[in-house]
Amino acid sequence: MILKEFLELRRDRRTMAMIIALPLLLLVVFGYAANFSVTDVPTRVYGARAQAVAGQLRAPFDVDGVDPAGTEEQARDALRAQDAGAVVLTTSAPSSKVLIDGSNLFAAQAAASAAEASGGTLVPEVLFNPELKTSWMMVPALVGMIMAFIGTIITAIGLVRERQAGTLEQLAVMPFKASDVIVGKIAPYFVLAAFDMILVTVLGCLVFGVPFAGNAAVFALGAALFLFTVLGIGVLISSVSQNQGQAMQLALLTLMPQILLSGMIFPLSAMAAGVRWIGYLFPLTYFIMISNGVMLRDAPLDSLALPLGVLAGMAVLVFTFAVLRFRRDLAPAAPRALEKAVAAGSAR
Repeated sequence: MILKEFLELRRDRRTMAMIIALPLLLLVVFGYAANFSVTDVPTRVYGARAQAVAGQLRAPFDVDGVDPAGTEEQARDALRAQDAGAVVLTTSAPSSKVLIDGSNLFAAQAAASAAEASGGTLVPEVLFNPELKTSWMMVPALVGMIMAFIGTIITAIGLVRERQAGTLEQLAVMPFKASDVIVGKIAPYFVLAAFDMILVTVLGCLVFGVPFAGNAAVFALGAALFLFTVLGIGVLISSVSQNQGQAMQLALLTLMPQILLSGMIFPLSAMAAGVRWIGYLFPLTYFIMISNGVMLRDAPLDSLALPLGVLAGMAVLVFTFAVLRFRRDLAPAAPRALEKAVAAGSAR
């Protein structure tokens, strides 16, 4: 029996890859990504003494803009649009006010600590998350993580279950295009996942006191693009899986790196450069940018154009691949479905 199990495992290359490759992958990625220390906070300096104060700032303040005519209102707008992580407002007085984006928790903590250690030269004021509550940062990210799990796993397993039940062969002889089939399959999951997202978001705001400061329509647009993308990933996983066990393995393989590298747990800016770029390949990374910006900062639509555009591109790309893959699966299933139909007719 032991020998038999080893032989079966050797034949199951996907399981072997999960057993051997996944632990090594998680070790390397987690080792380079697990860093809470932020050493560079993008900083702008406004006011009459901007040039002089900019030359005196030290880490973690990384000055990338100086504007002697800049005002406090412009500083708040820059933080709201996340064009900077901190803005130093200089006056004729020896001390300067530092406005800090509290929605980026770890960068805000680093900037606030450095300001407090300046001996009164820099006076910190944290915006969007004044008390630097961890829950205010985590809830917008958790909404995306929960939806990624539900959308990917439920879709993948549900469609594989239909494949095992023979439904795929029935669809092959119906007058449907592959895109029609995928939209029809995704639509119910999309509606249910959208309901779950609304429920989780409302409960997160009520239970943890997280504000929803921004435009609900912008949040809904980002959520729709994100859900369409993760549901499409679920369809892709189902198309390359022969059973529910394989679908679950692949779903977890796509979800684990997203949790580690999306900025949900560890700040992207603190990750090693060789690992950080991987995080920008995942849809969860961009949904967190959108949910964090809308819920905490009331970020304007134009400042979220990049993550919205990337999610839209991902949705189109994933849907296209899903249609092509599903069309390839339907083609060989059609003859089998016709044979069964003929055989059933002959028997009658």
